[in-house]
Amino acid sequence: MFLALLLPFFMPASAVSAAEAFTLEGFFAGKSKATGSFSAINGVKRQFTVDLTGKWDGRTLTLREDFVFSDGTRDRKTWRFVKTGPLSYSGTREDVIGETRVTIRGNVARFNYLVYLDSARQANKVRFYDKMVLRADGTVLNTALVTKFGLPVAKTVVEFERPGRPAGHASKR
Repeated sequence: MFLALLLPFFMPASAVSAAEAFTLEGFFAGKSKATGSFSAINGVKRQFTVDLTGKWDGRTLTLREDFVFSDGTRDRKTWRFVKTGPLSYSGTREDVIGETRVTIRGNVARFNYLVYLDSARQANKVRFYDKMVLRADGTVLNTALVTKFGLPVAKTVVEFERPGRPAGHASKR
């Protein structure tokens, strides 16, 4: 079971041409949508959709995520990614403990961060290891391994798309 959770993080990503270089602001500035799932080893499973609004000011991407879970629960999170180099960012979010460092190689962005799953009570602290892949069809697939005390406890899979964007097109915004 644990090995199955780890496999996606060691698999190579599919190639995307240099003309479609991945940047957070290039994909997430403007409106985008996502569908995803969270599955934990204790049997908890949650499906969700996300409406995203990204604003790029030339240095910082502010990315608002409006979640709707299959049980009707709603949540809002806001990432702030500051570009620190051509292929790197520093990121913060209201429930993230400290900062995350995002690095991009080709069509793959990787980052990890500590978060309280119950942020109101500062309970259930876990670490997410995210791998975002810009795919040839212009979508981004995010797989995240969730660990507690270094052991895999859950995974998240989220597929992002930009409505109205032609297949295979990665915006340069």
